[in-house]
Amino acid sequence: MLPRADIDLRGGVVFQDQPTLTWIADPVTRRIRGRGDGWEAIRQAVEIIVSVERFKWQIYTPNFGTDYNGLLGTEPGYAASELQRRLEDAFLPDSRILGMKDFTWSFSGVSLSVRFTVLTVFGDVASGLEVPLR
Repeated sequence: MLPRADIDLRGGVVFQDQPTLTWIADPVTRRIRGRGDGWEAIRQAVEIIVSVERFKWQIYTPNFGTDYNGLLGTEPGYAASELQRRLEDAFLPDSRILGMKDFTWSFSGVSLSVRFTVLTVFGDVASGLEVPLR
């Protein structure tokens, strides 16, 4: 199919955001409780991006999730800085996510705990996770 020749682009192109409407799962019961949009949808997206290991699940595309491979057995300081970089990389494909701030980490026993705030177009989302290092 050839493009139409009568389209005039001199006036510019208007980009329109699509709704973020999605099914929302209750974090406690793990059951679908309805549909959500806006902040609730992006909060759930952040939670899924952080909890899905990149390249491990065929249901997700290769650019979805966070890469935790290679952090096991590394120095806590290196693991924390590398995890911060990998999380920022994981959030890049989602245009609703603007960045990350307040990244803090602590090492306890054999796990690295991190807390951070994700900046989104709908407001800030607090998140965190624990990664085993041994």
